[in-house]
Amino acid sequence: MIFLLGGESHTGKTLLAQKLLEKFSYPYLSLDHLKMGLIKGMKNFPFKVDEDEKIAEFLFPIVDGIIQTCIENKQNLIIEGIYLTPKKLKKFQNHSDVKILYIIFSKEYILQNYALIYQNENAIEKRLFSEKEEINTLILNHQKLKSQCENLNLPFIEIQKDYEAELKNAIDFLPKSK
Repeated sequence: MIFLLGGESHTGKTLLAQKLLEKFSYPYLSLDHLKMGLIKGMKNFPFKVDEDEKIAEFLFPIVDGIIQTCIENKQNLIIEGIYLTPKKLKKFQNHSDVKILYIIFSKEYILQNYALIYQNENAIEKRLFSEKEEINTLILNHQKLKSQCENLNLPFIEIQKDYEAELKNAIDFLPKSK
């Protein structure tokens, strides 16, 4: 089984991947690690560290190849990152060996938990600097991602109130989803 976890920054994709690793013993790949490996390993990485859309386009052929190889070899893997865009993952939507899930915050959750979202930004990965977005930008980005998922009929959970309980629901949902 291949789990593909997408979402905006700070939603807990890496935390969810870690919990799935603990539950299923599947390895996982953080696309932030892949990005930083390329940035630190290449003399002239073609993008700045914060050019997410360009990085997503650059990384996806590599990620697509990894997914295809895992499918061909019947290997399990968890891949998580903001670079898993709905438009790109649509091709795997009906594949029996691939489960897709996006994590999205509702507007109400962001308004009530804005400070908490950034207090927890180092829950799994230690960030050298905060990537804090203005509250209205954060809300718009989550609404945009929700709209993309709805338009492409891709599964998502929208965190409304209780982050821990709703994330646990995601862990239970993934193995059952189709």
